[in-house]
Amino acid sequence: MIRHTVLFKFKPDFPPADRQAWIAGLNKMTGNIPGMLSLTHGPDLLNTERSFDYAIVADFEKVEDIEVYNTHPLHEPLKAYSFPNSQQILSVDFHFGDAQPAAAKTTLS
Repeated sequence: MIRHTVLFKFKPDFPPADRQAWIAGLNKMTGNIPGMLSLTHGPDLLNTERSFDYAIVADFEKVEDIEVYNTHPLHEPLKAYSFPNSQQILSVDFHFGDAQPAAAKTTLS
Protein backbone atom coordinates (compact mmCIF):
# COMPACT_ATOMS: atom_id res chain seq x y z
CA MET A 1 0.00 0.00 0.00
CA ILE A 2 1.00 3.63 -0.49
CA ARG A 3 0.70 6.38 2.10
CA HIS A 4 0.37 9.92 0.72
CA THR A 5 1.19 12.59 3.31
CA VAL A 6 0.92 16.34 2.74
CA LEU A 7 1.85 19.14 5.16
CA PHE A 8 0.63 22.71 4.78
CA LYS A 9 2.11 25.92 6.21
CA PHE A 10 -0.65 28.47 5.67
CA LYS A 11 -0.29 32.18 5.01
CA PRO A 12 -1.50 34.25 7.98
CA ASP A 13 -4.29 35.81 5.90
CA PHE A 14 -5.96 32.52 4.82
CA PRO A 15 -9.63 33.58 5.13
CA PRO A 16 -11.44 31.48 7.76
CA ALA A 17 -14.42 30.89 5.43
CA ASP A 18 -12.11 29.60 2.70
CA ARG A 19 -10.32 27.36 5.19
CA GLN A 20 -13.65 25.89 6.30
CA ALA A 21 -14.69 25.32 2.67
CA TRP A 22 -11.35 23.56 2.07
CA ILE A 23 -11.85 21.30 5.11
CA ALA A 24 -15.44 20.54 4.04
CA GLY A 25 -14.07 19.56 0.62
CA LEU A 26 -11.56 17.21 2.26
CA ASN A 27 -14.39 15.57 4.18
CA LYS A 28 -16.33 15.00 0.94
CA MET A 29 -13.46 13.00 -0.58
CA THR A 30 -13.58 10.18 1.98
CA GLY A 31 -15.18 7.15 0.36
CA ASN A 32 -15.79 8.97 -2.92
CA ILE A 33 -12.49 8.65 -4.79
CA PRO A 34 -11.67 5.33 -6.46
CA GLY A 35 -8.54 3.72 -5.05
CA MET A 36 -8.46 5.83 -1.88
CA LEU A 37 -8.65 3.45 1.06
CA SER A 38 -8.68 6.08 3.79
CA LEU A 39 -8.22 9.79 4.38
CA THR A 40 -7.42 11.50 7.65
CA HIS A 41 -6.59 15.15 8.17
CA GLY A 42 -6.33 17.76 10.86
CA PRO A 43 -4.58 20.82 12.27
CA ASP A 44 -1.32 20.73 14.18
CA LEU A 45 -1.76 20.51 17.95
CA LEU A 46 1.65 21.56 19.27
CA ASN A 47 2.33 24.76 17.30
CA THR A 48 6.09 24.50 17.76
CA GLU A 49 8.61 26.47 15.71
CA ARG A 50 9.01 23.60 13.24
CA SER A 51 5.32 22.68 13.07
CA PHE A 52 3.24 22.93 9.94
CA ASP A 53 -0.38 24.03 10.24
CA TYR A 54 -2.27 21.11 8.74
CA ALA A 55 -1.70 17.52 7.60
CA ILE A 56 -3.44 15.19 5.21
CA VAL A 57 -2.74 11.44 5.21
CA ALA A 58 -4.34 9.28 2.52
CA ASP A 59 -3.80 5.58 1.88
CA PHE A 60 -3.96 3.99 -1.55
CA GLU A 61 -3.63 0.45 -2.85
CA LYS A 62 -1.15 1.38 -5.60
CA VAL A 63 0.77 4.38 -6.93
CA GLU A 64 -1.56 4.78 -9.91
CA ASP A 65 -4.44 5.47 -7.51
CA ILE A 66 -2.70 8.66 -6.39
CA GLU A 67 -2.94 10.05 -9.93
CA VAL A 68 -6.69 9.31 -9.92
CA TYR A 69 -6.93 11.22 -6.62
CA ASN A 70 -4.75 14.12 -7.84
CA THR A 71 -7.01 14.77 -10.83
CA HIS A 72 -10.37 13.77 -9.35
CA PRO A 73 -13.23 16.34 -9.59
CA LEU A 74 -13.55 16.38 -5.78
CA HIS A 75 -9.85 17.16 -5.34
CA GLU A 76 -9.32 19.74 -8.11
CA PRO A 77 -11.39 22.57 -6.52
CA LEU A 78 -9.47 22.27 -3.25
CA LYS A 79 -6.27 23.34 -4.99
CA ALA A 80 -7.85 26.78 -5.51
CA TYR A 81 -7.88 27.15 -1.71
CA SER A 82 -4.66 25.44 -0.67
CA PHE A 83 -2.14 26.68 -3.26
CA PRO A 84 -2.73 30.45 -3.02
CA ASN A 85 -3.19 30.34 0.78
CA SER A 86 -0.07 28.33 1.64
CA GLN A 87 3.46 29.53 2.25
CA GLN A 88 4.75 26.00 1.83
CA ILE A 89 3.36 22.56 0.96
CA LEU A 90 5.40 19.40 1.49
CA SER A 91 4.47 15.88 0.46
CA VAL A 92 5.86 12.39 0.67
CA ASP A 93 4.52 9.12 -0.74
CA PHE A 94 5.84 5.84 0.61
CA HIS A 95 5.14 2.12 0.75
CA PHE A 96 3.87 0.74 4.04
CA GLY A 97 2.50 -2.53 5.35
CA ASP A 98 3.30 -5.89 3.80
CA ALA A 99 3.53 -4.48 0.27
CA GLN A 100 6.89 -2.75 0.79
CA PRO A 101 9.52 -3.43 -1.85
CA ALA A 102 12.55 -5.30 -0.52
CA ALA A 103 14.80 -2.24 -0.97
CA ALA A 104 12.54 -0.17 1.30
CA LYS A 105 12.80 -2.62 4.19
CA THR A 106 15.83 -1.43 6.10
CA THR A 107 16.86 -1.74 9.70
CA LEU A 108 18.24 1.20 11.64
CA SER A 109 21.12 0.42 14.00
